[in-house]
Amino acid sequence: MDTSFSAEVFQWRGPPPFYWVLLSEDAADYVRACASEATYGWGAIPVSVRIGESGWETSLLPPSGGYALPLRKDVRVQEDIADGDTVAVELSVAPRGGRGAYGLGRRGP
Repeated sequence: MDTSFSAEVFQWRGPPPFYWVLLSEDAADYVRACASEATYGWGAIPVSVRIGESGWETSLLPPSGGYALPLRKDVRVQEDIADGDTVAVELSVAPRGGRGAYGLGRRGP
């Protein structure tokens, strides 16, 4: 993985509830440096992520100049993660073409 950080999990109570972590400033700087080679539109950045024993692919979203990482329900359950917990995250930006378009990608990094 290319960067790591710790962050607090928070819940956005839209329809349905979603759980996220905001990237640290150092991690966001790493993503910004790679963004032009990775983004596929709307500022979304494809990444490979690991928390604990769980690895998956997803995309970061760019709220308010930073980046938000969505946490999958199966990962939250497997790693026993709840709203307000602090988690250690390992993350790599996936360059364009590094994962299947519109596919599920691979299960873990």
